[in-house]
Amino acid sequence: MIAKGFTNDVGGWKVVDTPEGKVLAQTAKNPNSVFNVALASDTNAKDLDISVKMKALMGDYDQGGGLVWRAKDAKNYYVARNNPLGAGSYNLYKVVDGTRSMLKGLPLKRTEGWHTLRVTMVGDHIECFHDGKRYLDVHDSTLPEAGKIGLWSKSDAQSHFDELTLITP
Repeated sequence: MIAKGFTNDVGGWKVVDTPEGKVLAQTAKNPNSVFNVALASDTNAKDLDISVKMKALMGDYDQGGGLVWRAKDAKNYYVARNNPLGAGSYNLYKVVDGTRSMLKGLPLKRTEGWHTLRVTMVGDHIECFHDGKRYLDVHDSTLPEAGKIGLWSKSDAQSHFDELTLITP
């Protein structure tokens, strides 16, 4: 069962017990083209500061996951995503009508364990942080309206998420 206050839009999201306590896990093994999305149903933010702890567990096509914001639905949103598979990367995308387009990305060396992803957005200015360090800084006005926040993974990426926070000005 998914955590209270979340929608299981795409994927297999459920609360699981771990040695660290209860976490929200994405457990589906979907085809490579599927974006797994869980939205926090009671959120509606435009300018924001969001963060989550994420731990990548496994996946053959993809690993890791990310933060979603300004989401109208499971097919229209921004996402900052860490993929530790292979050499590793940290990328910022917009998803419009289900089509993902990269705004900016860079290689990010894989390290095991929990990592904190954080995004701030004010107006059209987006900053993305990984473990406290800013890596991505972009201006984009594709999605100007307030929307939901949430969690994201791709394909068969099985990951754990904890401590999702939202701060609005």
